[in-house]
Amino acid sequence: MSLNLRTVARAVLPVVLLLGLSACGGGGAKVEASTTTMGQELMDLDASYKKGLLSEDEYNSARKKIMKKYN
Repeated sequence: MSLNLRTVARAVLPVVLLLGLSACGGGGAKVEASTTTMGQELMDLDASYKKGLLSEDEYNSARKKIMKKYN
């Protein structure tokens, strides 16, 4: 009894596909898209600075990072 390539492929392909699909995305990690805008980030940063939570240098550095992130 000899097996040809087509017979072997028909038997093996479904198993390979099922194993491949079972390994996809099973980690349960939740990915959420951020809806924060540049304006909101800058307003939050400004509020933190006005409350005294950030130094002027920290504020300026964070502001530059936000601006760079959106441009």
